[in-house]
Amino acid sequence: MASRALAAWRQLIMLLALLFLDAAVARQCFWPGQAPDDAGCLSWRVMVEANNARGWRTVPAQCVGYVKGYMTRGQYLRDLAGVMEQASDYADQVDAGADGLDAWVFDIDDTCLSNLPYYETKQFGAYDPSAFKAWASKEACPGIPPVLGLFTALLDKGFKVFLLSGRDEETLGPCTTGNLEAEGFSGYERLIMRTPEYRGQSSSVFKSAMRKQLVDEGYRIRGNVGDQWSDLQGDCVGDRVFKIPNPMYFVP
Repeated sequence: MASRALAAWRQLIMLLALLFLDAAVARQCFWPGQAPDDAGCLSWRVMVEANNARGWRTVPAQCVGYVKGYMTRGQYLRDLAGVMEQASDYADQVDAGADGLDAWVFDIDDTCLSNLPYYETKQFGAYDPSAFKAWASKEACPGIPPVLGLFTALLDKGFKVFLLSGRDEETLGPCTTGNLEAEGFSGYERLIMRTPEYRGQSSSVFKSAMRKQLVDEGYRIRGNVGDQWSDLQGDCVGDRVFKIPNPMYFVP
């Protein structure tokens, strides 16, 4: 009897230990305070992508390493592939009319061409117009292959594609054209850049005005692709917008 009682007590103790372990695991799974510590950077990135974090000038110091890891260790490319898949699925459902007026609008920086090498060297710091001009003038921005794939598919389907950039046309026009060509972005309908009369205006205001001009010309904007919410808000944004992730910087 004593041995049976002892065995029963051991089983009860083991059961209690397992229940305690399960409870501890559950707390780790469901309570944010028990999750691996990322200094709140995942939450910050979600706020950026949801357009809840606005007006920030630099990546928070404690999140520089996190952002670099996100951009370079695969998660950015997986998220980007998901966005491009959604855009491609949508494009397959829309026919380009015979009149040639069905159009898509693409941003350039960190939509068609990547500035990741530049921002890595800057430790994702505040925007520096002179330094960025020097970088862009090298025509060294690598193309973003999934976006190039969508771009090419749209041209093959008969859509007109407009590239709309906040870059200054006078200083960066030729090098931007050359960089795009070198990375495979050719055959677009028009490259639209910021002219002197639009200097000083926010990206949202400038791009709204340019899209309205396209609509006034008779174009139907079926899709709009950009990495900043300022690419995708305002007037004449199009039938669908597709936001490419970018936690590196904010453009109003």
